[in-house]
Amino acid sequence: MDVTLVGLRVLREVAERGTFTAAAQALGYTQSAVSRQVAGLEQATGVLLFDRHPGGVRLTNPGRALLAHAVTALDALEAADRELSGAADDSGRVRLGFIPAAGAVLVARALATLSRQSPRIQVITREGATPSLLRALRTGALDVALLSSRPPHRSPDADDPPLHAEPLLEDHLVLAVPAEGRFADRTGVTAQEIAGETWIAGTTGTDAPLLGIWPGLPGRPRVHHAARDWLTKLHLVAAGMGITTVPSMLLSAIPPGVRLITVDDLPEERRRVSLVRLPGSTTPSTDALIHALRRHAADLAE
Repeated sequence: MDVTLVGLRVLREVAERGTFTAAAQALGYTQSAVSRQVAGLEQATGVLLFDRHPGGVRLTNPGRALLAHAVTALDALEAADRELSGAADDSGRVRLGFIPAAGAVLVARALATLSRQSPRIQVITREGATPSLLRALRTGALDVALLSSRPPHRSPDADDPPLHAEPLLEDHLVLAVPAEGRFADRTGVTAQEIAGETWIAGTTGTDAPLLGIWPGLPGRPRVHHAARDWLTKLHLVAAGMGITTVPSMLLSAIPPGVRLITVDDLPEERRRVSLVRLPGSTTPSTDALIHALRRHAADLAE
Protein backbone atom coordinates (compact mmCIF):
# COMPACT_ATOMS: atom_id res chain seq x y z
CA MET A 1 0.00 0.00 0.00
CA ASP A 2 1.66 3.19 -1.22
CA VAL A 3 0.27 6.18 0.69
CA THR A 4 1.81 9.59 1.33
CA LEU A 5 1.99 11.76 4.43
CA VAL A 6 0.10 14.47 2.58
CA GLY A 7 -2.62 11.97 1.80
CA LEU A 8 -2.89 10.92 5.44
CA ARG A 9 -3.09 14.55 6.58
CA VAL A 10 -5.84 15.19 4.06
CA LEU A 11 -7.68 12.07 5.25
CA ARG A 12 -7.58 13.29 8.85
CA GLU A 13 -8.70 16.81 7.94
CA VAL A 14 -11.60 15.69 5.75
CA ALA A 15 -12.75 13.28 8.46
CA GLU A 16 -12.68 16.08 11.03
CA ARG A 17 -14.26 18.83 8.91
CA GLY A 18 -16.92 16.72 7.22
CA THR A 19 -16.56 18.26 3.74
CA PHE A 20 -13.83 18.55 1.13
CA THR A 21 -14.40 22.30 1.01
CA ALA A 22 -13.88 22.83 4.76
CA ALA A 23 -10.81 20.58 4.74
CA ALA A 24 -9.33 22.52 1.82
CA GLN A 25 -9.84 25.81 3.66
CA ALA A 26 -8.19 24.45 6.82
CA LEU A 27 -5.21 23.08 4.91
CA GLY A 28 -4.81 26.00 2.52
CA TYR A 29 -5.42 23.74 -0.49
CA THR A 30 -7.88 23.94 -3.33
CA GLN A 31 -10.89 21.66 -3.19
CA SER A 32 -9.70 19.85 -6.30
CA ALA A 33 -6.33 19.16 -4.63
CA VAL A 34 -8.11 17.61 -1.66
CA SER A 35 -10.27 15.53 -3.99
CA ARG A 36 -7.16 14.30 -5.82
CA GLN A 37 -5.46 13.31 -2.57
CA VAL A 38 -8.52 11.34 -1.43
CA ALA A 39 -8.82 9.68 -4.84
CA GLY A 40 -5.13 8.76 -4.65
CA LEU A 41 -5.58 7.20 -1.22
CA GLU A 42 -8.60 5.23 -2.40
CA GLN A 43 -6.66 3.98 -5.41
CA ALA A 44 -3.66 3.02 -3.26
CA THR A 45 -5.76 1.19 -0.67
CA GLY A 46 -8.27 -0.29 -3.09
CA VAL A 47 -11.23 0.70 -0.89
CA LEU A 48 -13.77 3.50 -0.67
CA LEU A 49 -12.76 5.74 2.24
CA PHE A 50 -15.68 8.18 2.28
CA ASP A 51 -19.38 7.93 1.55
CA ARG A 52 -20.45 11.04 -0.36
CA HIS A 53 -23.81 12.67 0.42
CA PRO A 54 -25.33 16.13 -0.28
CA GLY A 55 -24.26 17.56 3.07
CA GLY A 56 -20.66 16.38 2.90
CA VAL A 57 -18.81 13.11 3.44
CA ARG A 58 -18.61 10.42 6.11
CA LEU A 59 -15.93 7.81 6.69
CA THR A 60 -16.68 4.26 5.63
CA ASN A 61 -15.62 1.36 7.86
CA PRO A 62 -12.34 0.94 5.91
CA GLY A 63 -11.90 4.71 6.13
CA ARG A 64 -12.22 4.63 9.92
CA ALA A 65 -9.70 1.80 10.10
CA LEU A 66 -7.17 3.72 8.00
CA LEU A 67 -7.81 6.91 9.97
CA ALA A 68 -6.91 5.19 13.26
CA HIS A 69 -3.50 4.24 11.85
CA ALA A 70 -3.08 7.64 10.19
CA VAL A 71 -3.64 9.47 13.50
CA THR A 72 -1.06 7.26 15.25
CA ALA A 73 1.49 7.78 12.49
CA LEU A 74 0.98 11.54 12.20
CA ASP A 75 1.07 12.04 15.98
CA ALA A 76 4.34 10.09 16.16
CA LEU A 77 5.90 12.15 13.38
CA GLU A 78 4.80 15.40 15.02
CA ALA A 79 6.31 14.26 18.33
CA ALA A 80 9.57 13.39 16.58
CA ASP A 81 9.63 16.79 14.89
CA ARG A 82 9.16 18.55 18.23
CA GLU A 83 11.92 16.48 19.83
CA LEU A 84 14.39 17.08 17.00
CA SER A 85 13.64 20.80 16.91
CA GLY A 86 14.03 21.16 20.67
CA ALA A 87 10.44 22.33 21.14
CA ALA A 88 8.99 22.40 24.62
CA ASP A 89 7.40 19.23 25.96
CA ASP A 90 3.64 19.33 25.34
CA SER A 91 2.71 16.55 27.75
CA GLY A 92 0.83 19.16 29.80
CA ARG A 93 -1.43 20.14 26.93
CA VAL A 94 -5.11 19.18 26.86
CA ARG A 95 -7.49 19.92 23.98
CA LEU A 96 -11.06 20.62 25.09
CA GLY A 97 -14.09 21.08 22.89
CA PHE A 98 -17.39 22.42 24.17
CA ILE A 99 -20.86 23.40 23.04
CA PRO A 100 -21.57 27.18 23.22
CA ALA A 101 -23.81 26.92 26.32
CA ALA A 102 -20.97 25.40 28.37
CA GLY A 103 -18.40 28.09 27.71
CA ALA A 104 -19.41 31.18 29.66
CA VAL A 105 -19.76 29.57 33.09
CA LEU A 106 -18.74 25.90 33.34
CA VAL A 107 -15.64 26.00 31.13
CA ALA A 108 -14.52 29.44 32.28
CA ARG A 109 -14.73 28.53 35.98
CA ALA A 110 -13.04 25.15 35.51
CA LEU A 111 -10.14 26.69 33.57
CA ALA A 112 -9.69 29.41 36.20
CA THR A 113 -9.46 26.77 38.93
CA LEU A 114 -7.08 24.62 36.90
CA SER A 115 -4.85 27.60 36.14
CA ARG A 116 -4.47 28.34 39.85
CA GLN A 117 -3.91 24.74 40.93
CA SER A 118 -1.85 23.41 37.98
CA PRO A 119 -0.34 26.34 36.07
CA ARG A 120 1.86 24.07 33.95
CA ILE A 121 -1.20 22.57 32.24
CA GLN A 122 -2.10 24.28 28.98
CA VAL A 123 -5.70 23.85 27.86
CA ILE A 124 -6.50 24.51 24.20
CA THR A 125 -10.22 25.09 23.70
CA ARG A 126 -12.56 24.91 20.75
CA GLU A 127 -16.23 25.87 20.74
CA GLY A 128 -18.42 24.05 18.27
CA ALA A 129 -21.60 22.16 17.51
CA THR A 130 -21.96 18.54 18.56
CA PRO A 131 -21.34 17.00 15.09
CA SER A 132 -18.07 18.88 14.54
CA LEU A 133 -16.85 18.15 18.08
CA LEU A 134 -17.59 14.45 17.63
CA ARG A 135 -15.57 14.36 14.42
CA ALA A 136 -12.72 16.15 16.16
CA LEU A 137 -12.73 13.54 18.95
CA ARG A 138 -12.71 10.71 16.46
CA THR A 139 -9.77 12.15 14.52
CA GLY A 140 -7.72 12.83 17.64
CA ALA A 141 -7.95 16.62 17.33
CA LEU A 142 -9.63 16.82 20.76
CA ASP A 143 -8.95 14.95 23.98
CA VAL A 144 -12.31 15.60 25.65
CA ALA A 145 -15.52 17.40 24.73
CA LEU A 146 -18.55 18.76 26.57
CA LEU A 147 -21.67 17.77 24.63
CA SER A 148 -25.38 18.19 25.20
CA SER A 149 -28.09 15.59 24.67
CA ARG A 150 -31.86 15.35 25.03
CA PRO A 151 -33.72 12.37 26.53
CA PRO A 152 -33.38 9.41 26.07
CA HIS A 153 -29.64 10.29 25.95
CA ARG A 154 -28.38 7.77 23.44
CA SER A 155 -24.71 7.27 22.61
CA PRO A 156 -23.25 10.36 20.89
CA ASP A 157 -22.56 8.38 17.71
CA ALA A 158 -22.67 4.84 16.37
CA ASP A 159 -19.00 4.48 15.41
CA ASP A 160 -16.49 2.06 16.93
CA PRO A 161 -15.00 2.06 19.45
CA PRO A 162 -17.91 3.43 21.52
CA LEU A 163 -17.19 6.79 23.09
CA HIS A 164 -17.01 7.13 26.87
CA ALA A 165 -19.71 9.57 28.00
CA GLU A 166 -19.83 10.74 31.63
CA PRO A 167 -22.91 12.77 32.64
CA LEU A 168 -21.84 16.00 34.36
CA LEU A 169 -24.92 18.16 34.66
CA GLU A 170 -28.69 17.95 34.22
CA ASP A 171 -29.95 21.19 32.74
CA HIS A 172 -33.21 22.67 31.46
CA LEU A 173 -34.30 25.52 29.21
CA VAL A 174 -35.93 28.72 30.41
CA LEU A 175 -37.22 31.68 28.43
CA ALA A 176 -35.32 34.98 28.47
CA VAL A 177 -37.49 38.09 27.97
CA PRO A 178 -36.84 41.84 28.31
CA ALA A 179 -37.28 43.05 31.89
CA GLU A 180 -39.33 46.03 30.68
CA GLY A 181 -41.27 44.26 27.94
CA ARG A 182 -44.64 42.64 27.44
CA PHE A 183 -43.95 39.84 29.92
CA ALA A 184 -42.25 41.98 32.57
CA ASP A 185 -44.68 41.01 35.34
CA ARG A 186 -45.10 37.36 34.35
CA THR A 187 -43.52 34.20 35.74
CA GLY A 188 -44.84 31.99 32.97
CA VAL A 189 -46.37 32.16 29.50
CA THR A 190 -48.18 29.89 27.06
CA ALA A 191 -46.95 28.66 23.72
CA GLN A 192 -49.60 30.65 21.92
CA GLU A 193 -48.52 33.87 23.62
CA ILE A 194 -44.90 33.58 22.49
CA ALA A 195 -45.40 31.96 19.07
CA GLY A 196 -45.68 35.31 17.32
CA GLU A 197 -42.88 37.04 19.23
CA THR A 198 -39.62 38.15 17.62
CA TRP A 199 -36.97 35.53 18.34
CA ILE A 200 -33.20 35.73 18.69
CA ALA A 201 -31.71 32.44 17.56
CA GLY A 202 -28.41 30.75 16.90
CA THR A 203 -27.05 30.68 13.38
CA THR A 204 -28.24 27.75 11.32
CA GLY A 205 -26.50 25.38 8.98
CA THR A 206 -26.08 21.70 8.18
CA ASP A 207 -23.82 21.33 11.22
CA ALA A 208 -26.13 22.55 13.98
CA PRO A 209 -29.82 22.94 14.84
CA LEU A 210 -31.52 26.29 15.30
CA LEU A 211 -30.80 27.27 18.90
CA GLY A 212 -32.84 29.80 20.84
CA ILE A 213 -36.34 28.80 19.69
CA TRP A 214 -38.55 26.95 22.15
CA PRO A 215 -39.22 23.45 20.71
CA GLY A 216 -42.79 22.59 19.80
CA LEU A 217 -44.12 26.09 19.13
CA PRO A 218 -47.01 26.36 16.67
CA GLY A 219 -46.30 27.99 13.32
CA ARG A 220 -43.02 29.28 11.97
CA PRO A 221 -40.90 31.39 14.36
CA ARG A 222 -40.12 34.97 13.37
CA VAL A 223 -36.34 35.24 13.71
CA HIS A 224 -34.99 38.78 13.29
CA HIS A 225 -31.57 38.34 14.91
CA ALA A 226 -29.09 35.48 14.61
CA ALA A 227 -26.13 35.04 16.96
CA ARG A 228 -24.31 31.91 18.00
CA ASP A 229 -23.00 33.27 21.29
CA TRP A 230 -25.44 32.97 24.20
CA LEU A 231 -24.32 36.19 25.88
CA THR A 232 -24.83 38.14 22.65
CA LYS A 233 -28.36 36.81 22.44
CA LEU A 234 -29.04 37.74 26.05
CA HIS A 235 -27.80 41.30 25.59
CA LEU A 236 -30.04 41.59 22.53
CA VAL A 237 -32.92 40.50 24.77
CA ALA A 238 -31.94 43.14 27.32
CA ALA A 239 -32.02 45.72 24.52
CA GLY A 240 -35.62 44.74 23.74
CA MET A 241 -34.83 43.12 20.40
CA GLY A 242 -36.68 39.87 21.05
CA ILE A 243 -36.79 36.76 23.22
CA THR A 244 -34.71 33.59 23.31
CA THR A 245 -34.25 30.37 25.22
CA VAL A 246 -31.34 29.94 27.61
CA PRO A 247 -29.92 26.91 29.47
CA SER A 248 -30.34 27.13 33.22
CA MET A 249 -26.57 26.61 33.70
CA LEU A 250 -26.12 30.21 32.50
CA LEU A 251 -28.29 31.74 35.24
CA SER A 252 -25.32 33.36 36.97
CA ALA A 253 -24.30 35.06 33.72
CA ILE A 254 -27.67 36.67 32.94
CA PRO A 255 -27.11 40.42 32.27
CA PRO A 256 -29.27 43.22 33.72
CA GLY A 257 -32.42 43.90 31.76
CA VAL A 258 -33.34 40.23 31.28
CA ARG A 259 -36.00 38.22 33.11
CA LEU A 260 -36.33 34.45 33.05
CA ILE A 261 -39.76 32.84 32.85
CA THR A 262 -41.22 29.43 32.07
CA VAL A 263 -43.39 28.09 29.26
CA ASP A 264 -46.22 26.49 31.19
CA ASP A 265 -48.18 24.50 28.63
CA LEU A 266 -45.32 22.69 26.83
CA PRO A 267 -43.20 19.83 28.18
CA GLU A 268 -40.13 20.82 30.13
CA GLU A 269 -37.07 20.86 27.89
CA ARG A 270 -34.30 19.02 29.69
CA ARG A 271 -30.71 18.68 28.57
CA ARG A 272 -27.76 16.66 29.84
CA VAL A 273 -24.21 17.94 29.57
CA SER A 274 -21.74 15.07 29.34
CA LEU A 275 -17.99 14.83 29.19
CA VAL A 276 -17.17 12.68 26.18
CA ARG A 277 -13.85 11.12 25.17
CA LEU A 278 -12.43 8.12 23.40
CA PRO A 279 -12.10 4.99 25.55
CA GLY A 280 -8.75 4.18 27.10
CA SER A 281 -6.31 5.73 29.52
CA THR A 282 -5.96 9.49 29.97
CA THR A 283 -2.99 11.67 30.84
CA PRO A 284 -2.57 13.28 34.27
CA SER A 285 -3.22 16.67 32.67
CA THR A 286 -6.48 15.46 31.15
CA ASP A 287 -7.48 13.95 34.50
CA ALA A 288 -6.85 17.29 36.22
CA LEU A 289 -9.06 19.11 33.72
CA ILE A 290 -11.81 16.51 34.08
CA HIS A 291 -11.67 16.87 37.88
CA ALA A 292 -12.08 20.66 37.59
CA LEU A 293 -15.03 20.27 35.22
CA ARG A 294 -16.70 17.76 37.56
CA ARG A 295 -16.28 20.09 40.52
CA HIS A 296 -17.85 23.10 38.85
CA ALA A 297 -20.60 21.04 37.22
CA ALA A 298 -21.53 19.85 40.73
CA ASP A 299 -21.57 23.46 41.94
CA LEU A 300 -23.95 24.45 39.12
CA ALA A 301 -26.24 21.51 39.91
CA GLU A 302 -26.76 22.66 43.53
